[in-house]
Amino acid sequence: MKGDYQDLVDEISALLAMPATLENRDFGLIAFGAHDSDSAFDETTLDPVRTRSILTRRSTPAVRAWFEGFGITRATGPVRIPAAPDAGVYRDRICLPVRHRGVALGYVWLLDAEPGPSAAQLSAAMEVADRIGTLLADEERVGADLSRELRAVLAAERGWQYDMAVAELGTGLGTDAEGLHTLVCVTPWITGDAPSVRSLPGASALCTVPLPVRSGGGRLVETETSGEAPGGRAGAVAALVRLRSADSLSPALTAASRLVDAAGGGEAAAGVATPLRGLAGLGRAWREAASAARAARAQTRLGPVARWSDIGPYRLLTALPAKAAEDPAVGELLAPSHRELARTAEVFLDCAGQAGRTATALGIHRQTLYYRLGRVEQLTGLDLDDGEHRLLLHMALKSARL
Repeated sequence: MKGDYQDLVDEISALLAMPATLENRDFGLIAFGAHDSDSAFDETTLDPVRTRSILTRRSTPAVRAWFEGFGITRATGPVRIPAAPDAGVYRDRICLPVRHRGVALGYVWLLDAEPGPSAAQLSAAMEVADRIGTLLADEERVGADLSRELRAVLAAERGWQYDMAVAELGTGLGTDAEGLHTLVCVTPWITGDAPSVRSLPGASALCTVPLPVRSGGGRLVETETSGEAPGGRAGAVAALVRLRSADSLSPALTAASRLVDAAGGGEAAAGVATPLRGLAGLGRAWREAASAARAARAQTRLGPVARWSDIGPYRLLTALPAKAAEDPAVGELLAPSHRELARTAEVFLDCAGQAGRTATALGIHRQTLYYRLGRVEQLTGLDLDDGEHRLLLHMALKSARL
């Protein structure tokens, strides 16, 4: 990253034919261009303020306040600052503010001299400053640990607590809070704390959380597992991932795959929610991601990474209250002794009741299929020629996987 900054500062120096210095918004030195003069540290070339900045890699609070008095924190274009020998500033300055989405992240400093750079040169230099702003923003975002804020959002009840948690997360994300994101859920997570956000490109925040389910009243509650994974119990990891486009979930799918590999236990699966802009819909997105992860674990053909948009009936089944789909009519069919009959019924219903397709999928003769389906009807009391009976049986079988 440092080399990137140096290259961009050298590019500005070449554009303007004068040495440039890059500082962050706290006036900490990041990079500086080479000086052609053999007397580079002569006070006629480098005044005390510039010399101190290069040698100590920072400026004093007084110097910072003096320069900020010229409005550089609000400026969107070059700012010329006159010399002030009493303040140790012997040379006129040009400040190029480095901004990203309206936020000042740093400054490029130039020593001004007649005739000075042209408007076209300064415009080209500002374009380079914008690229520096993007780098600084990416570095700040990657370095931020927002696990506490994300966990607070996902665990909060609806109402003022949720709104406050979202506001705190938004403050941490800055201007990126209004961007396009999605949530990833990986479960079970038995390896302890979530990995560092730095290890997952594209992620804005990571945290461990209990996996949400629905109680009989429809309210989100914690499972018996814990995100802290004490005593080997397993919870989930949530990742807030930035997206460039709502049409491409590639960053989230990549993040999900890496987290599944890191989850431990060999049974982990991931779910990816539909994209959202801003943070207002994080609660819904977390339910989607957790539902998709549960579906991926229940139905191996969906995993190990499943999008909520692709999980079909599990979009509804995972939203049902706990044990709501345990209908007494199918209780005996779900007994271990009837596992093959239950599988036959599920494949038959997955194949839209087409006997030929079902027999091929199961690798059995049609007569064997008909015999098994007759046994299913005897055990359940359901008529497989009745559409509503089929629907009930299909829902119960899919729900049993969860």
